[in-house]
Parts: sequence; structure tokens; C-alpha cells
Amino acid sequence: MTLILFNKPFGVLSQFTDEGHGRPTLADYIDVPGVYAAGRLDKDSEGLLVLTDDGALQHRIANPRHKLPKTYWVQVEGEPDKAALAALRRGVTLKDGPTRPARVRRIEPPANLWPRTPPVRFRKSVPDCWLEVSITEGRNRQVRRMTAAINHPTLRLIRAAVGNWRLEGLDSGEWRKAEE
Repeated sequence: MTLILFNKPFGVLSQFTDEGHGRPTLADYIDVPGVYAAGRLDKDSEGLLVLTDDGALQHRIANPRHKLPKTYWVQVEGEPDKAALAALRRGVTLKDGPTRPARVRRIEPPANLWPRTPPVRFRKSVPDCWLEVSITEGRNRQVRRMTAAINHPTLRLIRAAVGNWRLEGLDSGEWRKAEE
């Protein structure tokens, strides 16, 4: 079995092909035959992507029924108050229904954070802050939609962990083999 941890850069698709559109894909970074992403990160998100050639493991990671936690570092516009954070912890209602409760805490900006290209738009008149958010679902753009639901849009989203696999030690665009 092959298991790869990849720090997906901003703007890279979570697939190996792009059907003639010319956008960067996993193939631009990973030359290991037979592995596929277990779950996805949209092209505007960064961070940990787990790839494997084991279909059963891929299913356990990606399927929300298994409730494998996925942890994100989220830079949001503004500074959410206790009520906004409590709403995320209870679960918020999105257009496709209520979310499961999330684990949420305010954090300092992550240490050793690589620069994003292009950089996040900075506005002197609007503060921002970082949250650590852990969810056990994986709906399309879910964390972004959750922070928008509490009126604190996401500026930057980095997946820091999938279950016990962590991003530490991987710079943007780097990957390493790991153990199950």
C-alpha cells in the first residue's frame, strides 16, 4: 500500500488531469503511479491532501459516515465573538442543511506559514484572525460556507490534519510517504 501526504498549494486542482484547461494539477507535483486523492481540497484551499492506492482506505478517509476529523487553519475577515464561535460549535444551517457541530478555537497565526501566491488581500480598516476548525463532514466548500454563515468570510484556508496525519514538516508543494 502507498500512502502520500501532500501539501497542496493554492490554485492546484486535487486531481491528476485538467481536460485541456491548463491549470496546475497533482501531476505537476507527484509522479507516483496508481495513487488518488482521498477527499478533495478546492483549488482556492491549501494544505494536507492524503493520496493512496488503497481503495478501502480512500473510502474510510473520504466518506463522512466514518466521521474522520479534518482540521483546518482558517484566516477569517473580522474577529468572531463568543456567540459566533458558539454557533459554529453547535452547527450552522447552510443551504444544503445543518452542519454537524465543529470544534473551533481561536489561534495565533500558524508558525512557519509559507507565503501564499497570490497573497491574501489585506485591508488596514478590516481586522482578521485565525481559527482552528475541525469538522467530520466534507461538503463542498463547507468551512468557507460555515464562516460566511457567521458573517466572517474566509480569507485563507489551510487543511492542517486529516485524522492523525498532520501537515507539519511539509512546505507548500512538498510530499512524503507515510504509514497508515
